[in-house]
Amino acid sequence: MTRYLMIQGTSSHVGKSILTAALCRIFFREGRRVAPFKAQNMALNSFVTADGLEMGRAQVAQAEAANLAPRVEMNPVLLKPTGNQTSQVIINGRAVGVMSAAAYHQGYSLKAFEAVKAALQTLSAEFDTIIIEGAGSPAEVNLKANDIVNMRVAKYLNAPVILVADIDRGGALASLVGTLELLDDDERDLVKGLVINKFRGDVNLLLPAVDFLERKTAKPVLGIVPFIDRLGIDDEDSVSLDDKTSSGGDVTIAVVRLGKLSNFTDFDSLAGEADVNLFYATTPNELDAADVIILPGSKNTSEDLLALRANHFADKVLRCSTQGAAVVGICGGFQMLGRKIFDPLRTESNHTELDGLNLLPIETTFTADKFTRQVKLDVDFEFLGSRIISRDLDGYEIHAGESNLHGQRIIAAGNVFGTYVHGIFDNDDFRRQFLNAVRRKKGLEPLTSTRNVRAEKQKSYDRLAKVVRDNLNMNLLEEILWATGT
Repeated sequence: MTRYLMIQGTSSHVGKSILTAALCRIFFREGRRVAPFKAQNMALNSFVTADGLEMGRAQVAQAEAANLAPRVEMNPVLLKPTGNQTSQVIINGRAVGVMSAAAYHQGYSLKAFEAVKAALQTLSAEFDTIIIEGAGSPAEVNLKANDIVNMRVAKYLNAPVILVADIDRGGALASLVGTLELLDDDERDLVKGLVINKFRGDVNLLLPAVDFLERKTAKPVLGIVPFIDRLGIDDEDSVSLDDKTSSGGDVTIAVVRLGKLSNFTDFDSLAGEADVNLFYATTPNELDAADVIILPGSKNTSEDLLALRANHFADKVLRCSTQGAAVVGICGGFQMLGRKIFDPLRTESNHTELDGLNLLPIETTFTADKFTRQVKLDVDFEFLGSRIISRDLDGYEIHAGESNLHGQRIIAAGNVFGTYVHGIFDNDDFRRQFLNAVRRKKGLEPLTSTRNVRAEKQKSYDRLAKVVRDNLNMNLLEEILWATGT
């Protein structure tokens, strides 16, 4: 019999993804066959599975916590915002088109629920425990009729729901009470417990509020989970970018905060280096202090390139490059560094041709196809006067458009290089060679790599699991979990 537990929140960014990962790790360590699940994700931070299918990054982290390879059944529906209230709709890992919010929510979402049910059926046949993440709030009454990620899933599975609130942002008590008040009776009955998340301070001062909540809602408070600083686990969306900066290092890296920035996790491993000061630049003048400027991935390369020119970022990047700063482009940022971008089908904008920044000798043509694949690569190129040679690198590609790469994975020219490969900085040897090239350029001694990013992630999952286990009533949670199932 498969047991289900669903984590819903009073709003976005209350910690649903992280708590789901924690429970996956806890149950994995207990010897269960546990898998994560989220029916529908809306995020620009995605990943490619081994079979070339695209899914949300948060479920990748949750799969890692459960010691599983990510698979698209864990996130059968992915929405990637493209702008102007439209999103690319991805079902079972493949893009099926771009839809307006109205068209999707008023008609297509219930069709997409068929993919949700099929994915659940597949996972339920293989796993004894499934931890399900909701999205936003189940009390968004304007969306609930066509919602396929919160209570529709819970009711379909008769899954017990744990409702989570973020006390760090304030209003947690009111949000819990208000959310329950706005639920229908049968939905409210599925809520079996409450969790207060991201608490800072003396927990004893909060105990009267716990007593109030339990009296007011007739729901048990399962625990008060403390705020966990520098967790080291991939987040779902860009509201957490301010938490991803680092300071105090010898090498300053500025990531340009594009309007359609995607896959920001590409740079987490860089930010974790002791000799790196990394930040996300929102104004051109911030780039003056940077040793390295990174143009990251973008869901809409054309619109972001036009915005870079309009807000004078493009001119600043060119000026800094001329003055010796290193410039790196990943995916959409790589396309921007080329000579030209052609869009004959107008897939991204009404412009069929745009000038790039002309820092790399490539041209890109957008097509109707989307390329999603995992890659392994060897690199050997000159950068900032150093030679970077690294073997057996792992990464993945998610991009529209083809560029004239002549079989190369990395295109380099002096102090500039670009690649389509996401996750390239997660490779420890490559990352250290890249940083040492910058250090030599600054007259600093190179450092020896001592980090293992993948091992650090595993320690982070264990750390997260311990914090959550120590602060939740696990006996009551077990009772809730075992009270239902199929």
